[in-house]
Amino acid sequence: MKALCSCMRFVALVLILNLFFQASYQLTELQVCNLCGGIILNSSAVGQFCFFSAGRIDGRCCLRNDTTNDPEHIIGLDLSNCSLTCVQDLQGASTAFMIDLSFNPIVNISDTAFQGFNKLNYMILPQNIDCPGSNTSWEKVEIKKGNRHCEGQRNMCNETGQLSMNCPENSLCAPFGPGFFECSCAENFRGYKCLREGEFPALQVFGSLAASTVVISVLLWATQRRKAKSL
Repeated sequence: MKALCSCMRFVALVLILNLFFQASYQLTELQVCNLCGGIILNSSAVGQFCFFSAGRIDGRCCLRNDTTNDPEHIIGLDLSNCSLTCVQDLQGASTAFMIDLSFNPIVNISDTAFQGFNKLNYMILPQNIDCPGSNTSWEKVEIKKGNRHCEGQRNMCNETGQLSMNCPENSLCAPFGPGFFECSCAENFRGYKCLREGEFPALQVFGSLAASTVVISVLLWATQRRKAKSL
């Protein structure tokens, strides 16, 4: 009975932690959508994108769920004319396809501000600000009406002369935002720099851990039982 109660407590703890992390993620999204007042105008670039993408406007965000079972996520973010001087953390909008930061007195954009924005395909920036990852990270860069338009994020894994030098042998390259990529071990390889071949010995590692836990639990139980008898 005690073992069952302990198991139930563990399951409850996992569920609580899961709900906490989901709430934190949703709160981060909500914060991004309310970085400045107002809502997306239907006549704006993001507003039109939202309309044709069958999205829903919430503050400065365009939200959409791809399936009925998936939660809504940000596909467009309009922070134009928000008096922003720097851009550091917009991770709550990492699923966005389009971001508008025009008409802001931006002085600096953090090098890692858009790291992980794999879906980002269109950006509008003040003219004096380069596209994230440098202009070479985009298929098309042009100046329109005093703003810089960055269109078509390039896949850095297709850039010649970089992949073999930055990704170790036995690893695969994957895009990780404008100007970024990440390396992951190929199938059947693992460990530091993907040098170890074969599957992770989960049974040996966790089996030994479970056995050690059982032994320690038995010893503690026996010790407590002796103390109880002596009393």
